[in-house]
Amino acid sequence: MSATLSALLSALTVAAALVLGGPAATARGGEPGGDSGSNWGRDSAGVSPPVPPVPAVPAVPAIGRVWPVGSRPSVVRGWEPPATAYGRGHRGVDLTAAPGTPVRTVAPGRVSFAGRVAGRGVVSVELTGTGDPPLRTTYEPVRATVEKGAVVAAGETVGVLEPVGSHCPASCLHWGLRRADTYLDPLSLLPPWLLSRGPSRLLPVTGVPQPKAKPDAAALSLSPRPSRSPQGASCIDPDRC
Repeated sequence: MSATLSALLSALTVAAALVLGGPAATARGGEPGGDSGSNWGRDSAGVSPPVPPVPAVPAVPAIGRVWPVGSRPSVVRGWEPPATAYGRGHRGVDLTAAPGTPVRTVAPGRVSFAGRVAGRGVVSVELTGTGDPPLRTTYEPVRATVEKGAVVAAGETVGVLEPVGSHCPASCLHWGLRRADTYLDPLSLLPPWLLSRGPSRLLPVTGVPQPKAKPDAAALSLSPRPSRSPQGASCIDPDRC
């Protein structure tokens, strides 16, 4: 009877050791009976599971074809993304422009808003083919000349710059870009050739010989023509022939 009891106790001991992690009873941290946390999150082979990648914000396609105002306006203030959702920053760029300047959409899309916000005129355009949710560019202070829902092409005028409501020292257009609630740099919409293009200038041409002047046809028609005498000889003065 004692032998049977001893065998039963031995079997229970082995089972308990297997449940508790083996006869050594070593904890995850490598110290018996302790847990330093050095193997926290690892599987039985000591290998850490793969960490899921953080979803990246899709890159902004350079689909712009024109500047919102002018041909190459000066940037009064650039894009300064805030450190937090409610932090200070500049969620767009400011471009110099005079009041009354036509404001154009930089890429094709659909007008998603045209009205006033906090006393300022605002026009927003959802850009075509820029994903879901789509990119949305905004222009202010602008007196809209389009309505919500209108389909606009790149370079099409959507309003004129208002003389009031600007936060610049002088008149300027505030141009913004968002994807859902994420603010992006609107200048990234413009391709390099458009960012670096300046106003056209005519330069002097040197080292090229000037073409010879051709006689004026009207002067040739008025110049005396040689006439012939009755004897057939040419003469310059018709009175002497």
